[in-house]
Amino acid sequence: MLIPGLLFGSLLGVSAVWGQSATPDWQLQIRRYSEKQDWESALRLVDQEISRAPQDMDVRAWRARVLAWAGHLAEAEKEYLEILKVSRNDPDNWMGLANVYSRQGRTWEALRALDVAVQLDPSRTDLHAARARALRAEGERNTARLEFQHALNLDPTSEEARAGLISLRPEARHELRFGQDNDVFNFAGANHDEWTSLASQWTPHWATAVAGSFYQRGGVDAGKFVGSVTRRQPHWGALTVGGAVGDDNAVIPKGEAFFDLDHGWKLGETAFVRAVETVYGQHWYWYQSSRILTLTGTTIVYLPREWTLSLGATGARSAFSGTDAEWRPSGITRLGFPLANWAPRRLSGNVFYAAGTEDFGEVDQIGRFASQTYGGGLRLQLTTLQDLSGYCSYQKRTQNRTDTSLGLSYGIHF
Repeated sequence: MLIPGLLFGSLLGVSAVWGQSATPDWQLQIRRYSEKQDWESALRLVDQEISRAPQDMDVRAWRARVLAWAGHLAEAEKEYLEILKVSRNDPDNWMGLANVYSRQGRTWEALRALDVAVQLDPSRTDLHAARARALRAEGERNTARLEFQHALNLDPTSEEARAGLISLRPEARHELRFGQDNDVFNFAGANHDEWTSLASQWTPHWATAVAGSFYQRGGVDAGKFVGSVTRRQPHWGALTVGGAVGDDNAVIPKGEAFFDLDHGWKLGETAFVRAVETVYGQHWYWYQSSRILTLTGTTIVYLPREWTLSLGATGARSAFSGTDAEWRPSGITRLGFPLANWAPRRLSGNVFYAAGTEDFGEVDQIGRFASQTYGGGLRLQLTTLQDLSGYCSYQKRTQNRTDTSLGLSYGIHF
């Protein structure tokens, strides 16, 4: 009788331990609903569990999590604060409240909540990493670096802590780029040009860009220098003003001037359209025997998983010697998408289609034409400080003329 009794008691003990360690079915179901973003069903199920155990703060914490996942941040904050009035010793609840504050842009309050969580359990890597992210968002980069290092010391396998330390390396302010473009025609000799550019972000508000290009067109050499200045403001966007001068030899503009206005709206990380950016620009070209003004409007839509869609329209006003000024339209649409990620290497691509009219007049001696262009490109991030980009396109013009374009550029960030 003693041995069967001991065996029965052991089984009861194993069952109790198993019941404590296994995840309840209702939690698994909530996770399934959340993966499908069926927030209504997830909240209904958690409310049923709360009705069975209204004093169980762990169940209430699940409700706060679901509200936060669903984007109901104000309700999630209220729920966490109610929980913390009763149970203040669970670091997960303080971390959940900090996540809500962070998504609301209240970084300082998030940091204070994470301070409490770390004090309650200083051995948890995820708490130190979350505190480091909040410090980084507050601009406390040195303290954030120490916190990420502390997290990595606690868990040398933590990819989150390692990525955090990489993100706090000194940011590259300059991009030096070398490129070459080639146009192969079915009605004339090929054109080539080589260029070098340097873009510099001096402060969060001021940036400059300079570039030099060298052209070989129809056996004639030409070159030009381009420069621009950009001013950024958090609320109204960015303004870029620039110009160019050239040793034209009648194949490129002898002078250019331009400006761009750029403004964006962030809609939310969980929305299908995460952000929208609009750019308006005007560009003046002065050739030896013609003047061209282009008005360009572009809208860029940022989609989930780093997809982008851009739509652009241009109106070109051309005035040639001995002819009246004339407006001509053109448009382009481009789809960008990620292809692979082998950190730090990343591969992305794009495809585009353009249609409309172009006026070269006497510049290239090919006259006025309409065109349709199909193309695409690839960008390979070789390291955090180097990248390689390439593109190709095929343009079909009136009079059965074609232009195949190929280009490649290499960038160094420092």
